[in-house]
Amino acid sequence: MTRTTQQATALIVDDEPDIRELLDITLSRMGIAVQTASDLVSARDILAKAPPQLCLTDMSLPDGNGIDLVAWIQQTCPQTPVAVITAYGSMETAIEALKAGAFDFVSKPVELPRLRELIESALRLPDEEPDNDPTSEPSLLLGESDGIRRLRAQTRKVARSQAPVFISGESGSGKELVARMIHLQGPRRDAPFVAVNCGAIPSELMESEFFGHRKGSFTGATDHKAGLFQQADGGTLFLDEIADLPLAMQVKLLRAIQEKSVRPVGGEKEIPVDIRILSATHRSLAEQVQIGSFRQDLFYRINVIELAVPPLRERPDDIALLARHILERLARDYECEPVSLSDAARRQLQQHTFPGNVRELENILERAFTLCEDDRIDVDDLQMGDTPAVPKPGPQPVINTGTSAEHEAPSGNSVPPIPEDGELDLEHYLETVERQAIEKALEATKWNRTAAARKLGISFRALRYKLKKLGLD
Repeated sequence: MTRTTQQATALIVDDEPDIRELLDITLSRMGIAVQTASDLVSARDILAKAPPQLCLTDMSLPDGNGIDLVAWIQQTCPQTPVAVITAYGSMETAIEALKAGAFDFVSKPVELPRLRELIESALRLPDEEPDNDPTSEPSLLLGESDGIRRLRAQTRKVARSQAPVFISGESGSGKELVARMIHLQGPRRDAPFVAVNCGAIPSELMESEFFGHRKGSFTGATDHKAGLFQQADGGTLFLDEIADLPLAMQVKLLRAIQEKSVRPVGGEKEIPVDIRILSATHRSLAEQVQIGSFRQDLFYRINVIELAVPPLRERPDDIALLARHILERLARDYECEPVSLSDAARRQLQQHTFPGNVRELENILERAFTLCEDDRIDVDDLQMGDTPAVPKPGPQPVINTGTSAEHEAPSGNSVPPIPEDGELDLEHYLETVERQAIEKALEATKWNRTAAARKLGISFRALRYKLKKLGLD
């Protein structure tokens, strides 16, 4: 159940009567029942009797500070989100409040549109923190190991905040899945989740990709384009492999995060954006700061809360559960009968160190899924040994090298020639060969898939998989 403005209550904590009155009027006009307190003692008394659905507190109070109240709320009534009102430009104080557990912060002088935005976001939080929230897609973080249980609990907790989260972990360990879990369990779950691999964007296009551009701002800019920040407006922007950003782009990113606005390339005005930043990399950001390849100020801004994703080798007992889930998904995706692992195959997987983590497990199982017979994956199907697996007998396509007549394919079964300079897109080339061989086998058997699979020397499941993958289904 989510809070609504019709039923919401709020506590305002500030020692300045004028500020309390301004906030009281603003929240009352939003349909929120308001209580006020001028110090920590009276605020704690109100919170202890009947925790409201939102708390706004000034940082400076006569008998303490707002961070003290944030910490007390975290211990006493953690379901109440608390936002801290900070002095203008006090980013260090704001980050300290977020680390203590504050939902968000707003700077003085308080901008009412920004305040309303914050309140509406806080009121979209669920009233309770269930173990299995159906909106969180728990299958994204499967496992019963201590590390995964702890990570799931951490994602539920940080999802209730607007603090930037840095997700560390090895390649293939599931950092983007953690980011999606945070998004899906938070107040922004109905808004966009935009993921970008920072290392995959050419440096000369980065500013345009992140902030957008105006028509005619550079050669090729034939129309206005919204950047990633604008695409994620209202939702979450996940910056994967953030350590790959060049220093010049880090400066611009830091400004956009702090100012909550962007200026498109060729634009004259700043465009406000409301996003939550999540980031990740497989590198050590602290080491990148030390060697000077990552800005320290940006590091502190994005690393308010850090979550570490455990590698697969540290949770071998989760492998059987993950494998079953992956195989069930493959069966659904390729409309095949589900398959199971033999005990020997399961043991081999659990003994493997998985340097590529969950991504490697997925690749191994996808290959085994197409090779296995009788709906059962055995050790040989996994192909995890040092020696390559011997291909199963069956007709092999004849590759035309284009160099002599004796290498030509039989008429009607031609494949693209290999260029004389030897340069080619191997993946596309092999896909073309495979497509032609399958189409010929289907034509020869009048599209009897069982007979075509037999003719190709592969299992029926392997043929179904390839048909789906190649778009021939």
